[in-house]
Amino acid sequence: MLGTIVNALAILAGGTLGIFLKGGLSEKVAKNVMDGLALCVLFIGASNIIGVTDKLDSTSFLVIIISTVIGAVVGEKIDIDKKIENLGNNIEKKLNNKGGQVSKGFVTASLLFCIGAMAIIGSLESGLVGNHKTLFAKSVLDGITSIIFASSLGIGVLLSAASVFVYQGLITLCASSLKGVLIADVINNMTAIGGFLIIALALNMLNATKIKVANLLPAIFLPIIYQFIITIIN
Repeated sequence: MLGTIVNALAILAGGTLGIFLKGGLSEKVAKNVMDGLALCVLFIGASNIIGVTDKLDSTSFLVIIISTVIGAVVGEKIDIDKKIENLGNNIEKKLNNKGGQVSKGFVTASLLFCIGAMAIIGSLESGLVGNHKTLFAKSVLDGITSIIFASSLGIGVLLSAASVFVYQGLITLCASSLKGVLIADVINNMTAIGGFLIIALALNMLNATKIKVANLLPAIFLPIIYQFIITIIN
């Protein structure tokens, strides 16, 4: 859990610094910053996909497609997106609307920090072999990113530290019990799905789409279930 704890603290530290910088940005500058960040997020998502493309075969593409479809159905039934948004809205009300775009900042930052390849792979490495290097590197990147995000979106970005702690912490704690099914193909499939979800997040940030990215989150973990079923059958 050390890597996850450091990651959450880095987001809190960076977000706090961003809050202090928030007052110095005009609305026009803040919008330009957000557009620039959206392009960076788009690049991160594309990089995740490109990094595993040559490792995917026809079976992997089929697993990714089926996982996305089933994940979308499950996510929509649960309506994860609405629940996360409502949580942000409730916090914003408790702050008497003094926290800026709490809901938007919380949802956007939580998704960005949680669905990338480093979050998945780093948490698995931490749980399986006690290697925290990937999460330490992610902590530095997230800390810097949270400064910029918080300067535009406010305190909601700090709250995403809790999402990262719970999400990565659960993956880390469950990694050892899933060691038998977490083969390279499964991790590559999860990374690819995470990559295009990040791209969807970037498009939302650019107001080009209104995809409910959170409702697609179950898709990331379905390759594990697929491999578990294959292991039992074989």
